[in-house]
Amino acid sequence: QVQLVESGGGLVQAGDSLRLSCAASGRTFSDTAMGWFRQAPGKEREFVATINGGGDGTYYSDSVKGRFTISRDNARDTVYLQMNKLRPEDTAVYYCGARLSPRWSSIGNDYYYWGQGTQVTVSS
Repeated sequence: QVQLVESGGGLVQAGDSLRLSCAASGRTFSDTAMGWFRQAPGKEREFVATINGGGDGTYYSDSVKGRFTISRDNARDTVYLQMNKLRPEDTAVYYCGARLSPRWSSIGNDYYYWGQGTQVTVSS
């Protein structure tokens, strides 16, 4: 059983930065690809970013590419999402997910475990 705990959300202004963290337990972390997804009110969950188990492969949605950076610290069993130049349209609950594979994926159904989510609100 993998447990994921997100933190770092909050209320910021447009143009500000935030860093989300997701601490994992219960599985060899380097064997686990991780992803960040988000869900805004009234919208479907959407993919944001993913990273492979070794940390040397990443993939981003077009909407965040160049502004967000996903990274991981396998010694700390933690994945991060550095979010810069935030926009009001980035407002959502952000979830981290864990795969039963070290290969990254942008597909939500490929993720077996999910955290409880952390709210990010960007005011204009």
